Amino acid sequence: MDIAGKTVVIAGLGVSGTSLVEVLRERGVKVIGVDERKPGADLASFDDVDWEGVDYVMTSPVFNPRTPFILEAQRRGIPVMSEVEFAWRLRVPNARTGEPAGWIGITGTNGKTTTTEMVSGMLTACGLDAPCAGNIASGNMAMSLSRCATNPAHDALCVELSSFQLHFTDSLRLDCAAITNIADDHLDWHGGIENYAADKSKVFHGVTKALVYNAQDERVTMLARRARTAPGCRRIGFTLAEPWPGQIGVKNGWIVDMSGVAGGEPGEATRLVRVKGLPHLTEPDGTVYPHLLADALTALALALGYGADPKDCVAALEAFTPGGHRIATVATATVDGGTIRFVDDSKATNAHAARASLSSFPRKSVVWICGGLAKGSRFERLVADQAHTIKAAVVIGRDPQPMLDAFAASAPGIPLTVIDAEEHGAALDGATVMDRAVEAAASQAGPGDVVLMAPACASMDQFASYADRGARFADAAGRWAAAHGAR
Repeated sequence: MDIAGKTVVIAGLGVSGTSLVEVLRERGVKVIGVDERKPGADLASFDDVDWEGVDYVMTSPVFNPRTPFILEAQRRGIPVMSEVEFAWRLRVPNARTGEPAGWIGITGTNGKTTTTEMVSGMLTACGLDAPCAGNIASGNMAMSLSRCATNPAHDALCVELSSFQLHFTDSLRLDCAAITNIADDHLDWHGGIENYAADKSKVFHGVTKALVYNAQDERVTMLARRARTAPGCRRIGFTLAEPWPGQIGVKNGWIVDMSGVAGGEPGEATRLVRVKGLPHLTEPDGTVYPHLLADALTALALALGYGADPKDCVAALEAFTPGGHRIATVATATVDGGTIRFVDDSKATNAHAARASLSSFPRKSVVWICGGLAKGSRFERLVADQAHTIKAAVVIGRDPQPMLDAFAASAPGIPLTVIDAEEHGAALDGATVMDRAVEAAASQAGPGDVVLMAPACASMDQFASYADRGARFADAAGRWAAAHGAR
C-alpha cells in the first residue's frame, strides 16, 4: 500500500485507532484523529472534518455503517476501511523468510477468543513467533493488529476478527480461516442476521490453506460450501459428533481427524487425544464443556491446516488454560454440608454463548445471573431450551424486560429476582449491582448448586466491559463465600 503523503481520518482513538495513528505517521502519512471523548484528538467532532483532500477513513467498530460521517465519506468516494484492512495492506516481510507473516483468522458469534488463544499456543509450541492480535487487542496477551502486521519478527498472526471489523474489510486473503458459529448477535448494528452472516463470511474469501467450518451449524456450512477459495485449499468441518470424511470430531472419547490434516489419509480415522485428557475443558466431575471442546476442535483444524506438528498441537492443548471470564470457578462456599460454586462466564454476551454455558451443568443445579444490554436479541428460545437446568434466575441490567418477557413466555414457574438498576442510586454502579445480584443468587442456591454469571447480554449498560463485569462478580462472590464458609 503506497500511503506516504496521503491523508487518513482515524475515527475513534481506542486501542486499534491509536496504534494505527502511530503506524501511519511512521510512514509519512498525515493523520487526523477524531474522537469526542479523547482530549488529545485532533478533532472532537466529525462536523469539523474538511473532507477535501482526505484519501482514506479508518472507522472504529463503535460506528455502524449508517453513521453520518461514514455515509458522507462514501458519498464523496473516499474508501472507508477497518484497521484490519489497513493492517493487511501494510504487511511487511518476515525477517527470516522474506515473506509476510501468515494470517490465521477466526470469527463467529462465540468462541473466537479462546480459539485464537489456542491456535497461538499451538503454533508457539511448534517454535513459531505467532501472537494473538485483532479483536482481542485489549487483552494482556494480545497486540494491535496494525502493529503486529508491520513487525518483521512475527512468523504468523492469530487474528480474532469481529463482524464489525469485517464489514469494512475487503481485500483480506487468509492462510487459514474459521467461522465457529453464527447466531443472533449485534443485529442492531448490522441491520439483520443476513447482513451479519455476510460480513462473517468474508473470512472465507480466497483462503489459501485451510477453510474450517462448524459442520453442525447449517448457516456456516452453507457459507463454507459457497466460499471461493484458492486452488488446493482444504475444507475441514468440525463436529462434536463422530466425524465424517473431511471432518474432525469426537469418537469413543477421542478427538479424531478424518480430514487427513493430521497426516492420515482422507477418510481414515487418526486419533489425536482423549477428551478426558484435557482438564481445562471439563467440569470437576469430568463433564465436558461442549463450547470449549468445539473451540479445541476448531483450533486443531486451523493449526494442523497451517502445517503445525500434531504432537506439538496436542501438547499445547493439554497445557491450555482458558482466558479470564470464560467458565471459571471464582469462589466456593460450604453450606449445609455441601458446596456452592460461583462460576464466571462473563464472556457469554449473547444467547448462543449462554446456552453453551448453561448446558454444561446438571438438571436444576444453576442459579443464573443474566441480563444486560440485549443488542436487539430475544431470549425465549434460550430460556425454553435451558429451563431444565435453571433452578432460579437473577436479572440485572438497566432494561430487564427482554429477559423477563422470555421467562414469562417460556418458563413462568422459575423463581426470578430483579436487581433494580436505580435502587440506591446505582444505575451505573456495577459493584453495587453485582453485590446485590450475588446475594440474591446465593440465597436461592443449595448444596451442589452453581451460581453462574453467563448473562447472554453485553455489559456496557452497567459496566465498563465484560471483563469489568466478571471481575466485579468474582469480587462479590469472594466476599459472600468468605462470610458464609469459604473453602
